[in-house]
Amino acid sequence: MRQPVQRDAAQPIAPVPPAASTLVPFVDAHVHLNSLPMQLELMQRWGASHAVVFWGGRSSNESVAEAARQHPGVLIPFASISPERTAYRPQWEQPHGDELLKQLDAMLATGLYKGIGEISVAHFPSGGFAETDFAVNGPMMTGILTLARKHKVPVMVHVESTRMAELSQLLQRFADVPVIWAHGGYTPLFLARRMLEQHPNLYYELSARTWPHHPRSPDYTILRDGTRAWPEWLQLIEDMPDRFLVGTDASHRSASSDAMKYASVQSFLAQLPPSAREQVARGTLFKLVGISP
Repeated sequence: MRQPVQRDAAQPIAPVPPAASTLVPFVDAHVHLNSLPMQLELMQRWGASHAVVFWGGRSSNESVAEAARQHPGVLIPFASISPERTAYRPQWEQPHGDELLKQLDAMLATGLYKGIGEISVAHFPSGGFAETDFAVNGPMMTGILTLARKHKVPVMVHVESTRMAELSQLLQRFADVPVIWAHGGYTPLFLARRMLEQHPNLYYELSARTWPHHPRSPDYTILRDGTRAWPEWLQLIEDMPDRFLVGTDASHRSASSDAMKYASVQSFLAQLPPSAREQVARGTLFKLVGISP
């Protein structure tokens, strides 16, 4: 997901990281890698030991792979054939995007990519991002999850909460494939619990949901006042910490904006009970991509 940078006077300048000894080590599960130097600097300052990286508006599968080669064990690359790319849309609009699926299969066969995504199959329009509106359980998504099953990798999908019936059908059909729901689909609490209870292969990724200045706050965040998470959300996460993971949705458009995202993750993790904090911060993601802590 890509969001416009807000520049009103009320938004704070880039936050200052707390002392390193107080930072919670975490894995950033959601990064659009447009600037490698900026990403590495953000991780170092804000306590991210690893980051899941995939393409952004100024990058590609190839540039993401090269960055991961330069920083093995730190950057975790995912491969994408998401339809926000204009060149890819015609195949998403056909009954079968066989050529795109062949490309994805070849990328995964290298063993370098540890997952698939972010696949924006159903994404509301936002600044700099045209709407995508494709069948969540159609031929392309079926093909993508078939490849995920073949290569034993997770898939990160952006599916709006208006399409949960289709997402449920896809999850049921591929019950053995881990599916990471980007931004948790921006669902309210009761729908988050329902989806997680119904689908053991669904993982709820929290990028953008901890931003204090989300463009669509407060509807899309889990914060009650821009800082504190609702106790009911904390309870849900404590009940099933192995189904949650954190991310920033960093895209390197603005150093101050991305610093805010990292600060928000640290603030959120500090609010979790110790019994859940390490699992949400790193354990869930490490398990999904097969990395030992």
